[in-house]
Amino acid sequence: MPVYTVHAPKSLGDNVRAAPEKVVFVRDGFYVWAFLLGFLWIIRHRLWLVLLGYIVVQIAAEVALQMSRAPAIAHFVVMGVIALFLGAEAGSLRRWTLSRRKWRQIGLVAAENEEAAAQRFFERLSAAGIAAATRPVTAAKMPMPHSSIAMPDAAGFFPMPGGSR
Repeated sequence: MPVYTVHAPKSLGDNVRAAPEKVVFVRDGFYVWAFLLGFLWIIRHRLWLVLLGYIVVQIAAEVALQMSRAPAIAHFVVMGVIALFLGAEAGSLRRWTLSRRKWRQIGLVAAENEEAAAQRFFERLSAAGIAAATRPVTAAKMPMPHSSIAMPDAAGFFPMPGGSR
């Protein structure tokens, strides 16, 4: 099941329910349309710095391939790798652009599609209360997994937590 990150402008504050149309859901995973039609996909999502970087990378790759007199198959492979990278990282590029625009990540939702993700997020928002459900997600607040058995590391170079130094 796809996972969506939920983003809202900082100007909204904790009042996400007042303007649900401003909330953006970004799917994590591979974006086929970004892979197939990268230039148009970037423009459609208004990722202007990403577009600039994409154009620079495409031109640099083309110039390098022309100067090295690479065969046509090399052109195909290099441009395919660039497209594959864009398809794989499209969600991350959208999240990066949103963070640059002063948006904050306010949640994670697992759902079949974006509409179901929105429905789940706003249902959870109603049930948990606005302040609790829109708290920004940070790594510091997430519990870290740990083992119930303290095992020393393989080489013995690092001290055990709470042990003598």
